Amino acid sequence: MTSTPHHPDLRSQLETLATEAFRPELAEIDQLPTLDIARLMNSEDTTVPAAVAARLPEIAAAIDAVAARMARGGRLVYAGAGTAGRLGVLDASECPPTFNTDPGQVVGLIAGGPDAMVTSIEGAEDSPELARADLDALALTADDTVVGVSASGRTPYAVGAVEYARSLGALTVGLACNRGSALAAAAEHGIEVVTGPELLTGSTRLKAGTAQKLVLNMLSTITMIRLGKTYGNLMVDVRASNEKLRARSRRIVALATGAAEDDIERALAATDGEVKHAVLVLLADVDGPTAARLLGESGGHLRAALAAARG
Repeated sequence: MTSTPHHPDLRSQLETLATEAFRPELAEIDQLPTLDIARLMNSEDTTVPAAVAARLPEIAAAIDAVAARMARGGRLVYAGAGTAGRLGVLDASECPPTFNTDPGQVVGLIAGGPDAMVTSIEGAEDSPELARADLDALALTADDTVVGVSASGRTPYAVGAVEYARSLGALTVGLACNRGSALAAAAEHGIEVVTGPELLTGSTRLKAGTAQKLVLNMLSTITMIRLGKTYGNLMVDVRASNEKLRARSRRIVALATGAAEDDIERALAATDGEVKHAVLVLLADVDGPTAARLLGESGGHLRAALAAARG
């Protein structure tokens, strides 16, 4: 096991991080009226999108690389500790209902395992060995992508995950909120969204967490767009697992096709509720099996399947 840094060493490291900086002008924030504190916090939050905007070229390059790997059957794996780990697990867990991905296609790893989602697991974030063990459990391949997420950019679990994944030939992305981070340096694609000192000193679940959420939203959503999981801005791969999503499915088919309600119901019935297939049935005037074949031949891209059907 790698030894944990001595407290004085770690303290000196933290003092160099913008995300840990103390802001003397806020030293009496607890004396302010609640509305004033809310205004201050809201003003702080408005700076986050600009920090993300400054890194859009790096984000886009990472997305294109991720999509290329996933198109070959690779997986997208997030790895982080604490808030960063929870945000990765959140993003991964939302992909199956939104894009009909297999549960193992986008994976969130958090230092300390599932219990760490709701409870602090002492020492887990300090262990690069734990990251290697978690990745070994996934039988990582060169077609996979590992995204290390850490506000500080120095968390041993996230850095260890990226270093190990890169040694196995996997694509690596390092998402941090400080300049010159070890995490970004370790990754093939380093993304440093510099959000600066927090309203509460060192509370990186605030601006840094918001920035990480925005970037992870982009990574998964735009990758899925590139993989043909949408048609325009419609979620045609949505999984209708409850009444709300079944209603959304019917609405998506209506928006994509302009078809009458009875025709939409017939198309969904003919395709076992698969939205993308139902849209193709209606727009190309084909039956369910033909729609399935065309989509299979086009790699799931609805526009390509439509072109082939009309072709």
